[in-house]
Amino acid sequence: MEKFRIEVADSRHFGQFFDIKALDNERFQIFNDQHERIGTIEIDNDDRDHYRQSMDCKVDLPLLNSIRDSILLHQELVTK
Repeated sequence: MEKFRIEVADSRHFGQFFDIKALDNERFQIFNDQHERIGTIEIDNDDRDHYRQSMDCKVDLPLLNSIRDSILLHQELVTK
């Protein structure tokens, strides 16, 4: 399982770092700097703009959208 680190801007435009752990079927666990899992995201293969989040996700939607975009960018760069 692949692990990588991303930086995304929050609503105040400050960069936040997250560790991402790739699972199966386009599912990714999101960890904060304290190595606590703060959510899981599953990206839709048919429409990359859609995703599902875990019920216990502690990330607000705008930040989760940025995390999704960073995951997709990472995948794009890795597959080139």
